[in-house]
Amino acid sequence: MKAYDKMSVEELEQLIRELKKEYGRYQAMEMSLDMSRGKPCKEQLDLSMGLMDALNSDADMFCEDGTDCRNYGVLNGIAEAKVLISDMMENNPDNIIIYGNSSLNVMYDSISRSMTHGVMGNVPWCRLDKVKWLCPVPGYDRHFSITEYFGIEMIPVPMMPSGPDMALVERLVREDESIKGIWCVPKYSNPQGYSYSDETVRRFARLQPAAKDFRIYWDNAYGVHHLYDKEQDYLIEILAECKRAGNPDLVYKFSSTSKITFPGSGIAAIAASSNNLEDIQRQLRYQTIGHDKVNQLRHVRFFEDIHNMIEHMRKHADILRPKFETVETILEKNLGGLGIGSWTKPKGGYFISFDTMDGCAKEVAAKCKKAGVKLTPAGATYPYGKDPRDSNIRIAPTYPPIEDLRTASQLFCLCVKLVSAQHLLKEKSKGKSAESEA
Repeated sequence: MKAYDKMSVEELEQLIRELKKEYGRYQAMEMSLDMSRGKPCKEQLDLSMGLMDALNSDADMFCEDGTDCRNYGVLNGIAEAKVLISDMMENNPDNIIIYGNSSLNVMYDSISRSMTHGVMGNVPWCRLDKVKWLCPVPGYDRHFSITEYFGIEMIPVPMMPSGPDMALVERLVREDESIKGIWCVPKYSNPQGYSYSDETVRRFARLQPAAKDFRIYWDNAYGVHHLYDKEQDYLIEILAECKRAGNPDLVYKFSSTSKITFPGSGIAAIAASSNNLEDIQRQLRYQTIGHDKVNQLRHVRFFEDIHNMIEHMRKHADILRPKFETVETILEKNLGGLGIGSWTKPKGGYFISFDTMDGCAKEVAAKCKKAGVKLTPAGATYPYGKDPRDSNIRIAPTYPPIEDLRTASQLFCLCVKLVSAQHLLKEKSKGKSAESEA
């Protein structure tokens, strides 16, 4: 089939009639499928059931240093867990604090602390007239929700395959002292699956922000979430690069085991410079006596070391790879060459980013929902839920069974075709009307 924009009004009208009939058949199936969030599927969760057996009522609950994990204390996390997570994050255990189950919670706390008490002796943000934040787009909706909740003004920064537009980032942070941070998902980014290039990481480490309390929020959520053994993206380690650049305090690095073991029962961590960690711990000691050391210990006993964690993630990849490839194959078969959509082909992470023609994303998502397939709301990948081009849709292939995923992907393609044809017909009809009036 030729590209849609090459079709005549008559051809588009005929196509729309055919597509509507097909859409009606999908509606008659009365589906109820959810592709709205990047959740692990049951088969992935089953991989970690051994975590439940790592400790029992007869287990030795003591760490190597004699700490009883059943009791209070150990604000930073037990030593064995710090070693395991530091290997996963590629950082020194001394530069890590182990938290509870959610890295998003750690990010929220970090911004909340900055609002009320400031960063390393600087003025608390709540006392400032204006606080701004850089947001690579499309990006992670829950990041944007945090900054929006605190009333921080969000500034979109375009994402490219190499990472954010660094020329724009460098200029903005250099010129505007009210810019206090930037959200980053540097590896297999949400939603595009892009990984930052070496140059991008080095430019981040060498930023010269006007604000002394500016911090890069480096959410490396997918650091070990590869889809392929031989085709993996690699990332320069940001803390070491910041230290080399003479900016050791510039970054907070976040990670967790949420999509490695159980999302609701993992362990999260922050890695940062000694100065940053001291600042964080001043607040943390009022917030808690210590996080869940029993959960930390069972993760250590389950994995033992980073090598077993990597093998564990290969099993995840074996489950997810066919799902991603199924979606990509269906997109190419149904939409390739039509000129009505483009999509990313990530080597890891949890999402595929799809771009419709301008002005079509919300209608595509609405039609999918009406036929029984729930997608992430169009616009969610932009601050305030406002995609200026109304074009980006985040596809989450991980949760549905592969047969449901196949059906949902075919319906998605149909909705893209139908909405695009209707959009082009409307534009061409307008053009014809204008010509006749002239």
